[in-house]
Amino acid sequence: MAAMATPETTSPTSTSPLPRVSRRIGGIAESATLAVDAKAKALKAAGRPVIGFGAGEPDFPTPEKIVAAAQAACADPRNHRYTPAAGLPELREAIAAKTLRDSGYRVDAGQVLVTNGGKQAVYQAFATVLDPGDEVLLPAPYWTTYPEAITLAGGVPVQVTADESTDYLVTVEQLEAARTDRSKVLLLCSPSNPTGSVYSREQVVAIGEWAVEHGLWVITDEIYEHLVYDGAEAVSLPAAVPAAAERTIVLNGVAKTYAMTGWRVGWLVGPADVVKAAANLQSHLTSNVANVSQRAALEAVSGSLDAVHAMRTAFDRRRRTMVDLLSAIPGVDCPTPRGAFYAYPSVKALIGKELRGTVIGSSAELATAVLEHAEVAVVPGEAFGTPGYLRLSYALGDDDLVTGVTRMAELLGEIR
Repeated sequence: MAAMATPETTSPTSTSPLPRVSRRIGGIAESATLAVDAKAKALKAAGRPVIGFGAGEPDFPTPEKIVAAAQAACADPRNHRYTPAAGLPELREAIAAKTLRDSGYRVDAGQVLVTNGGKQAVYQAFATVLDPGDEVLLPAPYWTTYPEAITLAGGVPVQVTADESTDYLVTVEQLEAARTDRSKVLLLCSPSNPTGSVYSREQVVAIGEWAVEHGLWVITDEIYEHLVYDGAEAVSLPAAVPAAAERTIVLNGVAKTYAMTGWRVGWLVGPADVVKAAANLQSHLTSNVANVSQRAALEAVSGSLDAVHAMRTAFDRRRRTMVDLLSAIPGVDCPTPRGAFYAYPSVKALIGKELRGTVIGSSAELATAVLEHAEVAVVPGEAFGTPGYLRLSYALGDDDLVTGVTRMAELLGEIR
């Protein structure tokens, strides 16, 4: 056992004070999407009629059967105690069965780790396979948490950027150009947050075979798997390329599919030795996920997808409305998303122009102006690694969606 440092050996030798926050933690940026959502809610609480397009959160209540399962779990003394850190055995079994049902990927319960929401699964996946200095190929636009989790785990994010001309989808050629002898992991998110883009089966196979050829790990985020439109298919990489399975970690959770963002249940699926290592980390980090939430998740993943299909129908309607409204705004280029519940329009044509006496210098400044003058909260592309864009979630009521985008359109119509 390592000797513990004494106060004398840890005291500074100069009069300069030591930093109060470590460089590792001090370097983490606040989640931009949560920050925008919090600001919108604060303004609404202050009486301003702000409409928020910031948070990726379904506006539907959690389905009644799931809530009932949680209510019953509260009264069951089994759930009042510690349970296995890796998750309730019956939930791990159910997630394995759900994985086969929904993606055709066969795994056993020992390959499943239940986490405190999808974000914990993201961090633990990177922490388990990365050593300091290992590079992660990170397609952009990316979800704002990915680079922070990579860096916190000791890795180095290497951005690989796609734009609206390719529907925000990176190619094998781009990935190969970014690969170095330090490359260890490829992050893949399809359907995508923030763009709503979906990789085709052919693209997934090509990327998976390329990763196998070069011995890369793939961490694939499939949390939006059920939210696809226009005939798009959410293809799970280890199911499409079985040779990649031994070096692939699948991330998922109940938040988006079942309108359970506040229940905080996610999971990762991967090779048994990697999952065991990640579970060891979790045993020290948080131990088990709250048992009531796990029981609710068990009902969700084991039950019917009828409520999910109803939500998807509503999202599809809102998606088409949002794209139509955004596309009618001069200077806004909005590709049609085929998955998730986000639109990611380019506003590059508006940068450098004047709005109410001020020159708009960036998409971040444009988002600030939209919030100030139109009382509409959107997230600028800077948060996702690609300045010149805005992200709008259409996971909100139809009336608010139309009102919010209309207000935004009226304001942007003043740009000269």
